[in-house]
Amino acid sequence: QLQLVETGGGLVTPGQSLRLSCTGSGFTLDDYAMGWFRQAPGKEREFVASISSSGSSSRYGDSVKGRFTISRDNGKNTVYLRMNNLQFEDTGVYVCAAQRTYTGFAVYSSEAAFDHWGPGTQVTVSS
Repeated sequence: QLQLVETGGGLVTPGQSLRLSCTGSGFTLDDYAMGWFRQAPGKEREFVASISSSGSSSRYGDSVKGRFTISRDNGKNTVYLRMNNLQFEDTGVYVCAAQRTYTGFAVYSSEAAFDHWGPGTQVTVSS
């Protein structure tokens, strides 16, 4: 059974950094494009970043470009989201998602493109 588990969330002050991890089990990450989404209280889920199965391509939401970096270690079946210069508006539940792909360069930014989701990890930016 394919499962995704996110870790690394927490409480930080503005300007600090966090690194989220998403580890898969029950499948081989090599064959999946991966994505990160977030949802703030009272708001719809928002695309954050995605990466192709090979790691050769990535895409970012406009609000995080230049501050967040997505990466993956297929040997560890894990995808990472490095978040720098965190701001109040970055607060939310961060969820990773996986989608089986047959090309090494395909990236997706739509929720509908992903079939598998983790439960999420809370990130709170507060002074």
